[in-house]
Amino acid sequence: MGLRRSGKSSIQKVVFHKMSPNETLFLESTNKICREDVSNSSFVNFQIWDFPGQIDFFDPTFDYEMIFRGTGALIFVIDSQDDYMEALARLHLTVTRAYKVNTDINFEVFIHKVDGLSDDHKIETQRDIHQRANDDLADAGLEKIHLSFYLTSIYDHSIFEAFSKVVQKLIPQLPTLENLLNIFISNSGIEKAFLFDVVSKIYIATDSTPVDMQTYELCCDMIDVVIDISCIYGLKEDGAGTPYDKESTAIIKLNNTTVLYLKEVTKFLALVCFVREESFERKGLIDYNFHCFRKAIHEVFEVRMKVVKSRKVQNRLQKQKGATPNGTPRLLL
Repeated sequence: MGLRRSGKSSIQKVVFHKMSPNETLFLESTNKICREDVSNSSFVNFQIWDFPGQIDFFDPTFDYEMIFRGTGALIFVIDSQDDYMEALARLHLTVTRAYKVNTDINFEVFIHKVDGLSDDHKIETQRDIHQRANDDLADAGLEKIHLSFYLTSIYDHSIFEAFSKVVQKLIPQLPTLENLLNIFISNSGIEKAFLFDVVSKIYIATDSTPVDMQTYELCCDMIDVVIDISCIYGLKEDGAGTPYDKESTAIIKLNNTTVLYLKEVTKFLALVCFVREESFERKGLIDYNFHCFRKAIHEVFEVRMKVVKSRKVQNRLQKQKGATPNGTPRLLL
């Protein structure tokens, strides 16, 4: 959600449709609610609802309770290069109404289009928006509502990093995945490891060491290189096959004694590791540990699929009874 021309549709097209940021300049303004199911193309399993900025969805003719009831995260996009007072007022109204309907929603604020601001201006803008938004909630006696703030731009990897943080909050298995990654890197001499959703380049988990933006960007670039080369040389003459499968693997040696190592985990997920050259000499040990890690990941998601199937059965029964199902988590833009 957000005001008109704040960049909501551009974010969705860049992250989930691989649209070039420059192409988004020609997108028309959204004039109706756009729903998109992301569950069929990637491991990340949710719907995105993109709301036009000019629609007042708190109008009595709108069933806003239905909108917020099944929502996992509400992403409110603020144009940092515009006067954001009106956006802050809309943010406060949206958050307070949504919280009354569903107290479990994660509220995420994307301070967007920061590519046009200097570093000092970015920090000052984030501090000002953070202060004003939280002051408005405090004045309304709603200090228990937590807002998360991110500086984003479609012209760098910050939008993928921000979406990664949002999506991770919707994954109940996150602590298990982080623990598996911690065990894997500590026993393999690996510096850093990410579990990537290949389609969107969102990382659904990483180990507990801090994330360096440059490291994340290199991992994203590596996925692009692997997919692009596979599309050229890995498909059959008639174009059959997929550019990413169980045989997918890649090693890229950087000029700073670091090795990037990519391995397929599932048809949607890839493990991308940062390894020192001296540690990579024990590649056999790393591959054995990866085999154990991959097996554990598959076991985690087998449990997940059983839970999803049981929920679908429950939802079907609820529909037959005329009840409202609490279905797939939604992200509201």
